[in-house]
Amino acid sequence: MAEDFGSALRRLRKAAGLSQAALARRVPVHTSNVSRYESGLQHPEERMAARLDELLGAHGELLARWSPLDIDPLTTDDRERIEYSVRFPGRIDEAAITALADSLAAQRRLDDIIGPVPLIPASLAQTEMVTDLLKEVNGPHRQQLAGVASEHVQFAGWLHAEARRDAQAVRLLEEAEDLADEAEDGTLAAQALNFRGYLARQQGRPRAMIRGFLTAYHTPGAHIAQRIGDAVQAAQGYAKIGERDEALRLLDTADGMIDESAREEPPATAYWLTPTFQRLNSGLAHLALGDHQVAVDHLETGLGNLPEDQQGAEWTNEYRDGLDQAKAAS
Repeated sequence: MAEDFGSALRRLRKAAGLSQAALARRVPVHTSNVSRYESGLQHPEERMAARLDELLGAHGELLARWSPLDIDPLTTDDRERIEYSVRFPGRIDEAAITALADSLAAQRRLDDIIGPVPLIPASLAQTEMVTDLLKEVNGPHRQQLAGVASEHVQFAGWLHAEARRDAQAVRLLEEAEDLADEAEDGTLAAQALNFRGYLARQQGRPRAMIRGFLTAYHTPGAHIAQRIGDAVQAAQGYAKIGERDEALRLLDTADGMIDESAREEPPATAYWLTPTFQRLNSGLAHLALGDHQVAVDHLETGLGNLPEDQQGAEWTNEYRDGLDQAKAAS
């Protein structure tokens, strides 16, 4: 498994027999900086990465894991709020919870650029931090924090699903559903269920696909953009088991919601659910139905109009493979 910068830093520091405080004194920086680098809460500048590499005698191994792709939106104040909340959970406020959500939003975008495996260690570390924090928080901010915790756990589940670490993905997504229910957030619950449907598709289990996507479709509070995607992907499952009429009915249902969906932005926690993205899954559904030219049209249009930072995303490979199959059969 490829290590991210933070995991490599932790491993090399321990191998050198140094505590975080001891390494921080040699840099010199505050101990909390080393802690943030290792957990993925802070992205070091290149010269800092080079200094750490030198101090640990890594001969370029650590620096090679540093990436300039830092899209972390957190300010110094945001990081301090998070650290304060971890130390004093009873004093957590809305600003700290928002900072935790903003950090996750940046990781989602980074997944589109570098793929899931390098992000998994930092994602799990942050997930543990947020869920541990939730255990200590009661009162007016607990429900809001439960929603952010659900987002973190769900994202870790998605990364594991992308990387085909299936058992861990299922465990995390089930936990994300429970947290979404505590937060009374239907969009988060529906998205966790959708990811379980996605995993069933990767496993070649069309009946499990149908169950996952239809359960997501019927989840109270699901956003209309989510319901369109769920209907289309359930249609693909029905097509795969030979139930063409049911597949076509679901595609018609999705088409009937498109005009209404165009008047609403997708939820921030599922920003990718644009009309362009919906065409990709429609293409896979038509491929399963044997409507090869329609599949080609949808997949070519969808792939060609993805945002630049999503063009090379690992999750697009499924659609590129589908396009190749549709072209070969048309």
